[in-house]
Amino acid sequence: MLIKKVFVLIFFVLFSFNALANKPKTTGKYKNWESFVAETDKGKICFAQTIPTKRAPSSIQRGKSKLFVTFRPSENIKDEVSLTSGHDYKTSTVTAASGKKRYSFFSQKNFAWLLDDQEEKNFIKLMKRATNLIIKARTTKGAETTDHYSMMGFTKAYNTAKKTCS
Repeated sequence: MLIKKVFVLIFFVLFSFNALANKPKTTGKYKNWESFVAETDKGKICFAQTIPTKRAPSSIQRGKSKLFVTFRPSENIKDEVSLTSGHDYKTSTVTAASGKKRYSFFSQKNFAWLLDDQEEKNFIKLMKRATNLIIKARTTKGAETTDHYSMMGFTKAYNTAKKTCS
């Protein structure tokens, strides 16, 4: 599982260098979510993503926050949940909550992932039912950040990304 997570980090770094050659193409916009497809040397990659509707505190300077669900069929990877809060994370301080449900994420640098496939499946079920999701994290200096995500449009964006890569 750790190898999978490390690969994803490498993927996002390499993906950013190849952004002009393999720029993701939108496959649909659904309320607050959008689905994309990109062709890479390793094959097709599809994902649904969103940005927060609210971020706090405004006093902390950071990059973009995003929440993703990714499919990479050539590597037999589906339903991979990942996120970035626009800053490097203090180790193991990323949590997501909706109602009484809470999930802890594994973090490395500025990305975080759920720990295993079963947690990803359960989290996606939560995302389909939820209206909002709150991500709390700590910067490497210990400051807490909070991102509020709307789940409106998630199911359609997720289904489009999944179908595009099936």
